[in-house]
Amino acid sequence: MARTHYIAGNWKMNTSRAEAVKLAQDLVAVLKDKKGKYMIGVPFVYLDAVSQVIKGSNIILGAQDVAATANGAHTGEVSTEMLKDVGVQTVIIGHSERRHEIGESDELINKKVRRCLSEGLDVVLCIGELLADREAGNAETVCAFQLSADLAGVSAEQMAHVTIAYEPVWAIGTGKTATPEDAEAIHKFCREYIAKLYNQKVADETIIQYGGSMKASNAKDLLAQPDIDGGLIGGASLKADTFAPICEF
Repeated sequence: MARTHYIAGNWKMNTSRAEAVKLAQDLVAVLKDKKGKYMIGVPFVYLDAVSQVIKGSNIILGAQDVAATANGAHTGEVSTEMLKDVGVQTVIIGHSERRHEIGESDELINKKVRRCLSEGLDVVLCIGELLADREAGNAETVCAFQLSADLAGVSAEQMAHVTIAYEPVWAIGTGKTATPEDAEAIHKFCREYIAKLYNQKVADETIIQYGGSMKASNAKDLLAQPDIDGGLIGGASLKADTFAPICEF
């Protein structure tokens, strides 16, 4: 079946308020007539301002993380209730920087996934292996474990609201990328594994993004692969003139 290309920008811990608003304005202008699916993952403190800019556009407002619990005595956390209140529709969960810099476990990531889905928020679930895993031939094993653990308790029906982002950790922010063929091999494996966890229909309908330093110069070749359905874009998403060309493909 045909899956819509889904291009998401992860702004990470970047931009000022003014820069965030201007970037959002630029993206609304350049993407307004495009046919794909687009999302921007905005820092918590600028979500409200950006929400006002992209309201009514074809751009989805995303958050970069979420609390695993409801509102309450959880200092420094941001809940699903708060995110929905400012217009967030999608949450990036399990990004490698959260896993490996912050130390988030698969158990916690699974709680966040289930929390979002139960509260009506879509999820971009990030999975991927470290360089040591790849060099040891364990890339597929790592991805299978993360898919199993992070999607535990998620129903086949809820999978309609889950996008998978495969991000080889060794290719994030390093300028290195997996070859299109290497990336496709893991994407194909992940789709086959989702079929084992659920069924072929769910696997065929699940969008799997590539999240390892996709940019305009390599996006066409990556997106031409049959199982690569989009990108989770980091650095190249911080300027409209580097993000928009990726969306052209």
